[in-house]
Parts: sequence; structure tokens; C-alpha cells
Amino acid sequence: MRRALFVGVQCIAIVILALGVAGPVQSKQASMPPWRDCADCPALVTVPAGRFLMGSDLDGEAGRPEGPVREVRIARPFALGMTEVTVQQFARFVAASGYRVAPGCRIQSAASTSAAKAGWRDEPAAGWQAPGFSQPATMDTPVVCVGRVDALAYVSWLSAQTGQAYRLPSESEWEYAARGGGSGIYSWGSNADLGCAYANLYDRRARALQDFGWGYADCDDGYAELAPVGRLKANGFGLYDMLGNVWEWVADCYRLTYDGAPRDGTAVLGDAGCEKWSVRGGGWMTRPTRNRLTFRGRDPNDARYSYFGFRVARDLSDRDLAERKMAISDP
Repeated sequence: MRRALFVGVQCIAIVILALGVAGPVQSKQASMPPWRDCADCPALVTVPAGRFLMGSDLDGEAGRPEGPVREVRIARPFALGMTEVTVQQFARFVAASGYRVAPGCRIQSAASTSAAKAGWRDEPAAGWQAPGFSQPATMDTPVVCVGRVDALAYVSWLSAQTGQAYRLPSESEWEYAARGGGSGIYSWGSNADLGCAYANLYDRRARALQDFGWGYADCDDGYAELAPVGRLKANGFGLYDMLGNVWEWVADCYRLTYDGAPRDGTAVLGDAGCEKWSVRGGGWMTRPTRNRLTFRGRDPNDARYSYFGFRVARDLSDRDLAERKMAISDP
């Protein structure tokens, strides 16, 4: 009886694999130690080449599809920031370049009465140096209140400083890296309530401070608002805070579906006519369904919110890969 049951389960698994619905097909190569191009540069993790099933046909909100699911091949390893860019790193850029971020930021607004819910307001005096939290942001927290235009200015400056090709990750690179080799709806599995060891979520502690009136993760990650980068567990690729903490700008112009989208890991290109750009991962104040790996945010290029930040990506040359003893392409 047990043998028959075991054989039956095996047959079901084979059928699932044949149908191509068994989840992501990821590289099994172990993550490499982090490295930097300069003492003050963001720490980088080398993300191996591989393939995965991007998106979801089963989840999503009305008017916000996450499919159709398609296989994407990341043909060549690339580097990704081990953490989100910090206040300290962004401050160095501003001091060295003279760059000015436009003032104003959308910040959280406390409930006016005990029966009311917390909300949001556009605060002209707020900005990346004063993002409106209950406690001042520290140098090791992610920089927030930065638009995609500001993130692009940072990676352009970093490229000039180092002579390397820094950029924002594509949406498919981001999702591949965020999965970290996993196949759940989150990098740690499929239960949001188990995520507080891995991500700064809208959890019991955050809800006690500010009740936005939406769902929360029934756990406690130790932070009610922003968390310093890298304090929780990394994913399978050695990347921290890919989900939660802050939404992360990516390179793609937002399109409603993945119909016709690249399958080679490159971004959906946009120009001055692109009205919304993709952001991923959710933040410290996000309902858990929006922290899912496949959920897609969409906002204007210059949106500056207290829950938006970014991390850098960098192209790797053949020499870079040889130094790290990594395969040049996906087999």
C-alpha cells in the first residue's frame, strides 16, 4: 500500500514537471562572497546565470495582472547590491557631486483619532534627509524619498567614479534574484506570517504604531518602520531585504502584462513618454499580498515616497567572472 502510494506521488510529480508548472527553474550555484569596487561603494553579490518562471497567473489584484507566466533566461551572471542603497552611501554621492533631490515626499500621517486609520500626506518639507518617521533615519537605513530619476543619477555617478557599468536591475533580474532559488510566493516560502526572520514587513509591531487598515503579517521582525539594511536573514543568493523594508525602483517602463516582454532578462525600455515605471518588493508598510515576489508596483519617474528606495546592479565582464571563477553563461 505504501509502495503504491509512493509510486503514485512520483507519477504526479513527473506530470507536474512535464506540464512546466513546478515553479522556477533556478541556478543551483552557491552564492559568492560579497565584494565592492571601492571602500564606500555598495557591497555587491554575484548573481549566477539561470532560468526561472516569471510572474503569476493565479495571484494579483483587479487591474494589476502579474502574467502571463513565461520562462526567462538570465544568460549571464550579473552583480546586484547586497542591500538597498543606504543614507550614508547616497549622502556621499550628494556631497561629491552637488546633486540636489527635489524637495517634498509622501510620508505617513498618524491617525487623527483612536477610531481613525493612519494615512499618507504629501509633505513639502520632507525629503531623503528627513523622511518623516517617528525616529530619525540612521546612516545605515535605506535612503528613501528618492525617485527613479534620483536613483539613475546615483548609478550614473557611481559608474563614472568606478569605471564600471552600474545601473538599475531589470524587472526580470530583480524577480530572479529576489527568489534566491526558491519556488514559494515569498523567498522564504508561501506563508507571510513566517517572513519576519527575512523581511521588514508590516507586522504586529508596525500595525501597533500605525494602523493603515489593511492586512498584516502575524509576526514581529523587530522594526515598526524602516530597518537598517542587512539585519535580517539573506535569501538563497545572499541578498538582504529584497522583500519588505522599501520598494525598489527597477529599470522597466511598466506595461500592464508581460505579453511581448523580453525573455532574456533585459528591461522593457521606456522613453520620456513612459508614464509609470516598475517598483518591486513592497515596503515596511505594505500589506503582505504586495510583498509577494510577483507583485508589481507602478509609479511616475519622479515619485518620492517614504517607502521607496533602490539597489544597484552592475554588469560583469569576462574578466570579472574569471576572477570569481564563475561560468560565463547559463548552460
